[in-house]
Amino acid sequence: MQGRTLLVIDDNDAVRTALDVLLTLEGARVECAATPRAGLERVARGGIDLVIQDMNFQREATSGDEGIALFRSLRAAQPDLPVVLLTAWTQLETAVELVKAGAADYLAKPWDNARLVTTVRNLLQLHAALSAERERLARVDRSHAELAARFDLRGIVYRSAAMHAVVQMATQVARADVPVLVTGPNGAGKEILAEIIQANSMSKDGPFVRVNAGALPADLLESELFGAEAGAYTGASRSREGRFETADGGTLFLDEIGNLPLTGQAKLLRVLQTGEFERLGSSQTRKVNVRIVSATNTPLGEAIRQGRFREDLYYRLNVIELQVPPLADRRDDILPLAQHFLEPGYGLLPDAERALVRHDWPGNVRELRNSIRRACLLASTTRIAAADLRLPGSGTSGTWEALPTREPDRDEIETALTRHGGVVAKAARELGLSRQSLYRRMEKLGIATGSQDGR
Repeated sequence: MQGRTLLVIDDNDAVRTALDVLLTLEGARVECAATPRAGLERVARGGIDLVIQDMNFQREATSGDEGIALFRSLRAAQPDLPVVLLTAWTQLETAVELVKAGAADYLAKPWDNARLVTTVRNLLQLHAALSAERERLARVDRSHAELAARFDLRGIVYRSAAMHAVVQMATQVARADVPVLVTGPNGAGKEILAEIIQANSMSKDGPFVRVNAGALPADLLESELFGAEAGAYTGASRSREGRFETADGGTLFLDEIGNLPLTGQAKLLRVLQTGEFERLGSSQTRKVNVRIVSATNTPLGEAIRQGRFREDLYYRLNVIELQVPPLADRRDDILPLAQHFLEPGYGLLPDAERALVRHDWPGNVRELRNSIRRACLLASTTRIAAADLRLPGSGTSGTWEALPTREPDRDEIETALTRHGGVVAKAARELGLSRQSLYRRMEKLGIATGSQDGR
């Protein structure tokens, strides 16, 4: 807590002096106020990193009403300011209720010096970490807004730095007339990146044609991609354009390119090299101007080693590669996407938000979208709870709290702390831990340092 400014608000001279001495010895700058009004005036001037406040300020007062009013005023003035409550045993229930309302922690009088120092040190470090995290997210938000002002982002929703980097790269390569390969797991958002490339390309006014290359049967592949003349095969009663002709002057998006049969790969390679092809049943060579964007969830390097994908085609397609991370690796995107997928008038309860953030989403954005849509259809009210999401592994009751008890990892702890604005008691309750256990786990993981709590 070296160099941090703490404010003690207490009407008792002895309490103020004791805390001043104790915390000054730890390197903090300590200021004191004897009344709620004086404390609020000091907070209003800024520069306070943490407040320790009493719950009563009049002789013989025991209700805690003054402390409640002071806490609410502090929260209204600076919602992110950590506030530690000093309570008598008669006010413990009130203190717990204030923690639920956003107080950072509470300590009963008479306090234990070591515990108080540990609590303050951890809260200061946590508050600094959360401030840095909020600033990081704010930087992404600002960059996203700046990018959206310059480019057509097709309404893509994200808040993670990882996804921002991919989207930014897509806008950078959009105007270059080179093939782009988009890689990533199923449902992660590869198609919308292809749309962003098309929308910001030199051929943005041209067609955007989607083809699931892996779903084309081998016997229909040639006619689907390159067209066919009348009579070229049974049932071909008239000439028809293929996807390359349809996409002329625009972009052809070849999804699941890793599943394309080898015969189709050879034909695709030729048109990529020359822009020329013939319709099935025709000897007339046709030429098109098509931007190719392809996508795959298949590791093409391994497919090449196994002889399932042509190496020369890979290098033709992969002039620029955009790698879309799985949703589990960009958890900052989960809640913004969930809010985006909600039906109008619907909202998420806190336990639903916790369940969404903690789920691993093997099906990525597609799975998240389907879960939200299903919940909107099946929920009994417009306030969606964790049970309404029916996520796999949530237990027989369907609630997230039914998950087996286990020790939370770094991501889960940091997510819980961020969601609760650094309120340790709230984060501990969500994670199924005591405050002391959470402090110890934070120290072990290096999230915060200091002596162990609860001595």
